[in-house]
Amino acid sequence: MNKIIIEDLEVSYHVGVPDEERARPQRLLITVEMEHDFSAAAQSDDLGGTIDYFAVTQRLLGFGKGQSWKLIEKLANDIAELVLKDFHAAAVEVTIKKFIIPQTRFVAVKIRRPRA
Repeated sequence: MNKIIIEDLEVSYHVGVPDEERARPQRLLITVEMEHDFSAAAQSDDLGGTIDYFAVTQRLLGFGKGQSWKLIEKLANDIAELVLKDFHAAAVEVTIKKFIIPQTRFVAVKIRRPRA
């Protein structure tokens, strides 16, 4: 299976357990790895045979508008479900990096979900 990777997409979402942390959007970096057989697209040079990574990035850039999450684990799961449902990936891996603890470069979660 082939992969399409969007690495470290910078977004600002409302996320955090305490209300005051969720009150303002936070900078997050999102990496999405989508498994998809794009061999036909590679032969035909046709976007219709692959996942439009520009469309995925645009959806993710706007995904946080009007929403909030307590846990980045839930956010990662929601993003995985979106990619599987709307972009028809065979499987997806989502990594979310959060910059909340000053003594670390970042904290992160990573999940992998196959299409059912």
